[in-house]
Amino acid sequence: MQTTDISRVRKQQLVDATLASVAEFGLQNTTINSISRLAGMSSGIISHYFGGKQGLIQATLRHLLSQLKLALLERVAGAPLSPSQRLMMIVEANFTELQRSSPATKTWLSFWSQAMHDPALGRLQNINSERLYRNLRYSYRQCLPPEQVDPAAKQTAAMIDGFWLRSALSADPAPEFERAEALCKAFIADKLAQYGAVTCH
Repeated sequence: MQTTDISRVRKQQLVDATLASVAEFGLQNTTINSISRLAGMSSGIISHYFGGKQGLIQATLRHLLSQLKLALLERVAGAPLSPSQRLMMIVEANFTELQRSSPATKTWLSFWSQAMHDPALGRLQNINSERLYRNLRYSYRQCLPPEQVDPAAKQTAAMIDGFWLRSALSADPAPEFERAEALCKAFIADKLAQYGAVTCH
């Protein structure tokens, strides 16, 4: 295995260990030692690759963001999709198995709280929010009257984030995530039907 491949594998192992540590101990109690212990590596390697705990935390959030983006790209690749199909794919990308997993949910919740006090994490979260809004707006623009595009995109983004949050905080997340995804899709279908957007299907 080449040096670059080894570095890539080790970095991913540290990101995975960070997710596991945050899930077990919370972000505030996650330390370089807890991460390195879960990764089975020396604590010095975190500084070597990421410059310290904060750099690794940011890399972990970027990993979750990249997985969100990749999940959508995988769904829209291939055969052409109608705008309504693409809107449904956007919902599905936000409710993948990874994004519903305990390490991811606990990490997202910790990040959202920390982002209010950490400008770097806040910028990453803003990128994620803007990407979701932009993707929704792109598809709605092909279906709805111009004055309804922004409200529909904002409402849908709020529903996706809100239902995801309520599901993550529920006592039994798995069925709640299933219902949340279905409700978001139903909202989109109702919104398109409300304006007779039959050409979107």
